[in-house]
Amino acid sequence: MRLAVVLALFGLAAALSLTVGYRAIPLADYWTALTAYDPRDPAHVTLAAVRLPRLAAGIIAGAALGVAGSVMQSMTRNPLADPGILGVNAGAAFMLLLGTTLLGRADEGLVALLTFPGAAGAAALVFALGGGLRGEAGPVRLTLAGATLNALLLSLVTAVMLVRQDSLDVFRFWVAGSLTQAATRPLMAMAVVAALGGLLALLIAPRIEALSLGGALSRGLGTRPARVQAGALLAITLATGAAVAVAGPIAFLGLMVPPLARIVAGHDLRRELLASALLGATVLLAADTLGRVILAPGEVRAGIMTAMIGGPVFLWVARRVRPGAQQA
Repeated sequence: MRLAVVLALFGLAAALSLTVGYRAIPLADYWTALTAYDPRDPAHVTLAAVRLPRLAAGIIAGAALGVAGSVMQSMTRNPLADPGILGVNAGAAFMLLLGTTLLGRADEGLVALLTFPGAAGAAALVFALGGGLRGEAGPVRLTLAGATLNALLLSLVTAVMLVRQDSLDVFRFWVAGSLTQAATRPLMAMAVVAALGGLLALLIAPRIEALSLGGALSRGLGTRPARVQAGALLAITLATGAAVAVAGPIAFLGLMVPPLARIVAGHDLRRELLASALLGATVLLAADTLGRVILAPGEVRAGIMTAMIGGPVFLWVARRVRPGAQQA
């Protein structure tokens, strides 16, 4: 029943993403745009070149970040874990900014590949600094490590901007996530990468759950913590890198979605991952649509909208976490 409600909300968010915008498009044009596309019809061009890519990007990025957030929270037993808060988004965005600045924008697909080493390096570094290698990855420790890495990456971004003034235009886009440039992103390739990350997360979900029992007990059950952590970091890297490549660093989405997914799916990680993918896409599409109408004809970027919602959620979750405690 709860999953049916989530599916209905996802369908509603997708429909609103296609129908709400500055240009009013008659409902009849939606069908004709799919069955008899006319490149001379402005309504058809708007649907094909703007709204459909934007819808696809929202689904890819939202689902990927929802899955990445669930994996991070389950692996670290940390309710504050999120690709944005822990610096993974920032690592991916920094590498993409650096690549775009140095290599130019001629090949969006090539530059998008740089998000993956950025996300992987940030995830591994935060986990190591947060005590994960010693089995001491507590919520406060990981959050502080992520905040430190975010500050470092922001300093590096400033350094790049000082060297290359033309990087300012790129920075304006990547400082806050947005779906406005979805048509220029390698959506199909990133959809495949995000799907691979989600599939990997589903495959190793039982082993991630075993880690929550503690190192000794999980080893007794046949789990190899180092391998599971490496697999989880790979899944996070694939999902986060794909999301940043199509939408930029969307903040707080990976924090908000997993608690909602646990309400829908219970404490089965595989079911939670599926619910997180649906909820992540739903929340991002809703945030993007709301951003289009709240200051029309202007627009508030989707990353700003999710931050406005996620900031209070982060404070609420942080107040419930006791120092030294870990999520069960």
